[in-house]
Amino acid sequence: MTTHTPLVRRLADLRRTDTAIVGGKNASLGEMIGALRESGIRVPGGFATTADAYWRFIEDNGLAEPLAEKLAALKKDKSNLAATGKAVRKMIGDADFSSPLAEAILRAYHEMARSGTRGLASVAVRSSATAEDLPEASFAGQLETFLNVRGDKALLEACKKCFASLFTDRAIIYRENHGFDHMQVALSVGVQQMVRSDKAGSGVMFSIDTETGFPHTVLIDSAWGLGETVVQGMVEPDEYRVFKPLLEDPALCPIIAKTLGAKAKKMVYARGSDATSKLVDTPRKERMAFVLSDDEVLQLARWACTIESHYGQPMDMEWAKDGDTGDLFIVQARPETVQSRRKAGMLRSYHLKQKGPELVRGQAIGDSIASGKVCRLKSAKEIDRFEDGAVLVTGTTDPDWVPIMKKASAIVTDHGGRTSHAAIVSRELGLTAIVGAGDATEKLKNGQEITVSCAEGSEGRVYEGLLDFEMREIDTADIPTTHTRIMLNLANPSAALRWWSLPADGVGLARMEFIIGNQIKIHPMALVHFDKLSDRTARRLITELTKGYDDKCEFFVDTLARGIASIAAARHPDPVIVRMSDFKTNEYADGIHHWQPDQDSPDGPGSLR
Repeated sequence: MTTHTPLVRRLADLRRTDTAIVGGKNASLGEMIGALRESGIRVPGGFATTADAYWRFIEDNGLAEPLAEKLAALKKDKSNLAATGKAVRKMIGDADFSSPLAEAILRAYHEMARSGTRGLASVAVRSSATAEDLPEASFAGQLETFLNVRGDKALLEACKKCFASLFTDRAIIYRENHGFDHMQVALSVGVQQMVRSDKAGSGVMFSIDTETGFPHTVLIDSAWGLGETVVQGMVEPDEYRVFKPLLEDPALCPIIAKTLGAKAKKMVYARGSDATSKLVDTPRKERMAFVLSDDEVLQLARWACTIESHYGQPMDMEWAKDGDTGDLFIVQARPETVQSRRKAGMLRSYHLKQKGPELVRGQAIGDSIASGKVCRLKSAKEIDRFEDGAVLVTGTTDPDWVPIMKKASAIVTDHGGRTSHAAIVSRELGLTAIVGAGDATEKLKNGQEITVSCAEGSEGRVYEGLLDFEMREIDTADIPTTHTRIMLNLANPSAALRWWSLPADGVGLARMEFIIGNQIKIHPMALVHFDKLSDRTARRLITELTKGYDDKCEFFVDTLARGIASIAAARHPDPVIVRMSDFKTNEYADGIHHWQPDQDSPDGPGSLR
């Protein structure tokens, strides 16, 4: 480091080659601002402190030697991890910014305020390690972010907390496990103009299907308010899947899946306290509405494709919508590090040989099956209670839970979606997981033997007992080419993407009645004549399934169309043959509210054929 080395850099002046200077997160923001602005992608501006600024802070306060000594005293069994981390963070917290460093940060901050229209800038302050977000070494979730920071004193304090977050217990253990020298990793602080998503919504977006690795879809999660609720798995977000190959045609709306999430809480700005944000109950009107319009979903999906194309790899992105202007923004982008690194051509399938009573269900993460005894925990501090091979059952997880998750056979959480921390880490660890189960911590009891199945489509199920199952692994390269065209028999849209890489020439039979049974789950006539239903249980279940739709028939049409579209997308551009339904009663006998008298199978007595 020299006296002429910049301590602060404008995001707009950075490129992705600057990872060693400002970390992967900040380098990526600069890359998008500089290279993708002409593509219409909006990224909030700001600045980043450099790695040299971090080392200047360490040098000015004489911290290098005491930090190294304290970290070197970490025991092999990590029994003194908590004490070590606390001591190191206190050293940084007790230190001060030198005048030149503080002036450089505040000068850049005041320039942001002068260039904006909202006076003193409210900013997001994010940590970006210099080894962060490399495909082989992702620090995602290990460092801290502070939202709605306003004022000189608050900004400097947030920057110092970011420096200290390089030594959270989880970050220390991560570097230990991945062979990083603690004193060779620096931290850059990104300071970015806040998007007023507290007045609208935000979320996470992947340019690849997170569960199957299907490369032709964009997955978008959304919730009201600031995006931490989605990232940390505090809520069940809305979920959208968009089919990439048809995005270029403006006449089409290739949204192949759309699910309304509960979104029970939202994070908004806090006023009049030390906290900068707070969780509040989401109003019922917002809970019952999608955060994004279809046009906004398509805009984000097109941006995801542009960003993926620019970086040349699948991407994991965070987005936000400004409630004042209605504009959408990309606030982070990093390489996707799980599906894009899996060995191509390998198919692994699981099958339950038996089933017990179903206890709970939620969103399946992955497609595997695992079993074990329930260990229900409220806090990661209860790690001593957890037994290796148990099934972790909890409300939600954050990076502090990773040491426990590594010991688990499976994970079940009450809250969260496919882009939450629990889901992402479960994929990285290869764990069977169900998120957003709602009441798992109430229904599953400590010590109870259960089987967690994610092998039955997008919904994961927890069954009572240790059930027998089998696993098969197939290398598609070993499947011989045939002169006869081989087509699949598919009827479950939620499972269709799992078989996208199977060599086949399309779908030879997709039975509409099975699609209705798997996706809609309601007798069609019960939707047509919903107002005439006297069965209170049926009315309650139908109301829950059709939430967000005033017209129950519109729910049927949309859900059926997207179900067929999901099957077609998985095999595009090969043909998919859909056999239409003639609504024989027996085929809907398991649907909610059996509208007509029982009828035998189509070819037996009572057939309407």
